Amino acid sequence: MRALEPRLFPYIWRYSKVAQLRICAVVLASLPFYFASLDLPKRIVNDAITGKAYAHGEATAPFLELTVEWPAFLGGGKTHLFEGFQLDRFELLLSLSTLFLSLVLINGAFKFWINLQKGILGERMLRRLRFQLFSLMLRFSPETQREVKSSETATIIRDEVEPIGSFIGDAIVVPVFLGTQAATALAFIMMQNIWLGIAAGGMVAVQMTVIPRLRREIIRLSRQRQIASRALAGRVAEVLDGLQAVTLNDTGRWERAEIGGRLYRLYDLRLRIYRRKFAVKYLNNLLAQVTPFLFYAIGGYFALKGQLDIGQLVAVLAAYRDLPPPLKELIDWDQQRLDVEVKYETVAAHFGPQRLLPAEHESERAAPRLGGPLRLEGLQLRDPQGGSLIEVGDAEVRLPGQVALVPPGAIAQEFVRVLAGLQSPPGGTVRIGEHDLSTLPRRDHARRIAYAGVQPVLFPGTLRDNVLYGLRVHPLRTKSLDLSKARINEAVKTGNPCDSVEDPWIDFKRLGVRDADELDERLLDLLGRLDLGDELYRFGLGALSSVAHDTPVGQRMIAAREHLREHFAQKGLADLVIPFARGHYNEQATVGENLLFGVPRDPTLTDPRRLAGVPLFRDALEKVKLLDELDRMGVAIASNLKDIFADVPPGHPLFRRFSLITPDALPDYLRRLARLPEDGRLSETDSVAFLALALAYVEPRMRFGLLDETLAKRMVGARAVVQGFMHGDDGCDVESYDPNRINPRSTVLDNLLFGRIDTARMHGEALIQKEARAVFREFDLERPIQRRGLEKEVGNRGQALAERVRVRVGLARAILREPEILVVDRVDEHLERGVDTLLDVTETALPRASLVASLSPESDPARFPARLPIQSADRSAEARLRAAAE
Repeated sequence: MRALEPRLFPYIWRYSKVAQLRICAVVLASLPFYFASLDLPKRIVNDAITGKAYAHGEATAPFLELTVEWPAFLGGGKTHLFEGFQLDRFELLLSLSTLFLSLVLINGAFKFWINLQKGILGERMLRRLRFQLFSLMLRFSPETQREVKSSETATIIRDEVEPIGSFIGDAIVVPVFLGTQAATALAFIMMQNIWLGIAAGGMVAVQMTVIPRLRREIIRLSRQRQIASRALAGRVAEVLDGLQAVTLNDTGRWERAEIGGRLYRLYDLRLRIYRRKFAVKYLNNLLAQVTPFLFYAIGGYFALKGQLDIGQLVAVLAAYRDLPPPLKELIDWDQQRLDVEVKYETVAAHFGPQRLLPAEHESERAAPRLGGPLRLEGLQLRDPQGGSLIEVGDAEVRLPGQVALVPPGAIAQEFVRVLAGLQSPPGGTVRIGEHDLSTLPRRDHARRIAYAGVQPVLFPGTLRDNVLYGLRVHPLRTKSLDLSKARINEAVKTGNPCDSVEDPWIDFKRLGVRDADELDERLLDLLGRLDLGDELYRFGLGALSSVAHDTPVGQRMIAAREHLREHFAQKGLADLVIPFARGHYNEQATVGENLLFGVPRDPTLTDPRRLAGVPLFRDALEKVKLLDELDRMGVAIASNLKDIFADVPPGHPLFRRFSLITPDALPDYLRRLARLPEDGRLSETDSVAFLALALAYVEPRMRFGLLDETLAKRMVGARAVVQGFMHGDDGCDVESYDPNRINPRSTVLDNLLFGRIDTARMHGEALIQKEARAVFREFDLERPIQRRGLEKEVGNRGQALAERVRVRVGLARAILREPEILVVDRVDEHLERGVDTLLDVTETALPRASLVASLSPESDPARFPARLPIQSADRSAEARLRAAAE
């Protein structure tokens, strides 16, 4: 992917000239029809209405007569191509009017096609431009990645190029289309009367000269606004990333003041733009209205003098009616051109060649082996503290092998970033075998050297997706089978890839596995050696069940469910699991779950706030006389929480203990409590809000004393009515608890226990989990549960995972790629047995690969067979860096 053209119009011409010329050809083809539509009103007035065609007493006049008048140098005279039709006066009027309507429809069809093609062209070019920018972003150099803000780049690709794409469809077609229309109308006016044509042309010249000059200041202000808006987006992202620091230091008021100042500057710029913009618009409208005055005055004078007939004057006025709109649009186009050119140039500068790594040709060839040894020749590294360059000098170590960088510290951390290709050394050379890493193609570098650090980049998606991410390098098919022919054609036209994410991207054969199931087994083995087996088991138990009851795994789950009941009874633990029984209230389930005796099939209704607003559900509660009682329970819950959270700051552990209300929702409930009516009758919105609290209530956890045995029995008795109401045509159905089936809307643990653990008993949950896991192993269910744990959503940047889990997932991703060299940075401090685990895992999973490790200060490099000294000749600098790292 080459760099962007620095100027807009060369970019437009390079990628859209064929489409632009095709549309322009249609524009030119439409001009004769447009000219005929201007001339026809004159014939209607003169020939049909005033009777000029019948001035000598003729009964009929020709219609659609085609005659060629030859100039004098060709002999003069006329040639009649078609005599036309002879029509009387009324027939001529009707025929000319019909012809005028036909021309209007034809011109409208031309405009429709032209505008549609402009829009399609603009969208295609916008798609191309966004994809090009994304591709260029992937080539950002390590230095550029440190200096640019992700939010600014995302804003450019998402928002700032939108007007550029919209303009590209208009860039050439609009001036051709509007310019030829305006020129045709102006030429027609001059053909009717030269003085009226001069007057119209003079006003056009004034408009086209003065208005664009006045708009230059608007363009300058718009450029300032664009830069200020981008800076605002960057600043908001900075505050969001550092929100923890803002909360801990209570600097929210200062941040609000700073953002308020930026917003005022944006407002001031917009205000200045509006003032000038509407002043220019007023002047433009004034000039446009002066011309009709001249036509009426001058044209009327010529008509009174007999030098201009009424038909000509009507035609001139009709033609001028079509003149101001294209002129105005041309002026607007010129302003848009200047504005878009500025936007494009700022975008092109953001993705300038100086910020990019060299372009490389897409290749699926196997990367060459690097071999050994690893040599450093006059290597210099950057001081992470911003000091002078660190002179490392020369060193060498034999590869393949397991190498520890000594001494541990900031210099070693800088070196592994260079070795991994995350930054370039300011001086010197790093060689592996005969290959200089600074000139090694990026694809070969990435395929031969894998890196794992303490801040792995995890993308939103499942844990499995993130571990397998490094295997999705290129699709196994050259042509996607999942894309339609039309979609492939569009991709080719817009310079987009024909690949589809639905294509097979993982080469099972290269990995030595038959299919995805075998790859999952290898993945579970690898994560197990990294001591993530318990985490995967826990994730799997908390995930929704994905198996049907009639599958082998489903049958084993139902058998394990029955065996667990007997096992707990034998161990004296039966009372620690409260089963889902149709005739009994489950104290460990929420009020909503007890009323439904199941889980809604609509996933959104698992949120009590959504369920409380479902009309069918509310009707059911009204029928069994529970709606008002549950509303009162919600009011009592809110009152209790009001007292608990009084003077408690956001983020306090109490909000996790009583999770019915978030800190953001608390003020809303306080306002609702303050306006409660004396008679206790709630509005519908208040009823929904308080009912949501009641539906999420679990008495043993909250202990507000709001749920007695009588109310519990009433809710159990209401289950049939509630389920009956929820079986409606709108799909709000309920997946009921059934001891002989797997509930796909419940968690794996709920399905296996067919109940809830009594958390009120001390250590009860730990006892049940321990005994249940032994039974699950007996029924060969532990592995399927761990596999279900691979579907765990990791959240934004992996925030749903603990730090140690994120680091191990990043390490597993690097190992699974089977690189020639694995480079790690301090991952040992996040492993159960530190260096021992790191060495054992790499020896088992990568027996022929090299390991180059920057260790944590607490680890012993002596466990490694080889050590590479990475130290500065300047000992004071080295000591300073080591202290900073520690």
